[in-house]
Amino acid sequence: MGPHPAVAAIRLAVRRVLHDILTEHHTDTGEPTTEPLVLVACSGGADSMALASALAFESRKLPLRAGGITVDHGLQDGSAQRAAEVADRMTALGLDPVDAVTVTVGREGGPEAAARDARYAALDAAAEHHGATAVLLGHTRDDQAETVLLGLARGSGIRSLSGMAAVSGTTRRYRRPFLELDRQTVRKACVAQELAVWDDPHNADPAYTRSRLRHEGLPALEKALGKGVVEALARTAQLSRDDADALDSWAADAEASVRDDTGRLECAKLFGLPPAVRRRVLRRAVIAEGAPAGSLFARHIEEVDRLITGWRGQGAINLPGRVEARRQGGRLVIRQG
Repeated sequence: MGPHPAVAAIRLAVRRVLHDILTEHHTDTGEPTTEPLVLVACSGGADSMALASALAFESRKLPLRAGGITVDHGLQDGSAQRAAEVADRMTALGLDPVDAVTVTVGREGGPEAAARDARYAALDAAAEHHGATAVLLGHTRDDQAETVLLGLARGSGIRSLSGMAAVSGTTRRYRRPFLELDRQTVRKACVAQELAVWDDPHNADPAYTRSRLRHEGLPALEKALGKGVVEALARTAQLSRDDADALDSWAADAEASVRDDTGRLECAKLFGLPPAVRRRVLRRAVIAEGAPAGSLFARHIEEVDRLITGWRGQGAINLPGRVEARRQGGRLVIRQG
């Protein structure tokens, strides 16, 4: 008799990602005898514990090493003890090395964004320290649907609607094997394997936007539109990602064609580009001059765009990172002040 269907599903999802990692590793190194290290980021919740169990199981059959990391955000009483317990559970699964890392969460961008930034910084540092090829994250299709709705609420274009990528990070470090699995399947896999899990109270705290969306917003949408909402939103994410990737590629190619011999942006040539491509060219140019990407919003780029499409003699536009954009002699001049 085979494993429970939910257990089989999570193991298959992880197996596919591990095979991708092995293929890429051997292509990059040319040394099929070297065994890459794959880490799982585990909070102790159902999604990441299921991921840790599947990684431990599948890694035994493949030429790779599997470890784990848990991040203590220090935001709740007893969090250090809980992190130690999660590390012990990963060790009991057979993962090695296993780390519990404590981080200090700042206040930049609100509590959710600050915790996320601190977590990814810790995961990056752990991956560098151990020489890990990849870090697996337990985001599910439900998480993807929530991310798409949050992007829709921000009103910042199709890139924000494209949700989380299955592979992300500058070195393709982060992998999300469960993006096509629903949260219920993953939780059933935990029950079937009798895995001890911990539910973070922040996930049910209405003070957090994502928590309200999870417990109030999505159920209301499903009641109004039917049970296929999560799948439809996840499909929207993939379609939006494909479109955004194509437009980004178009903008990268177009950038050289709208500059003069001295490298300055020509307003007339920018005006001739489709708006979606032109705004991407402008965004790339502003970031290249020192504006931090995370602080650059759609409204900033719209203001710069009006220097091209709605020129009325207006003055310089002040942008994050002390960058300014002004129209001068038919050219768009972007520089740091």
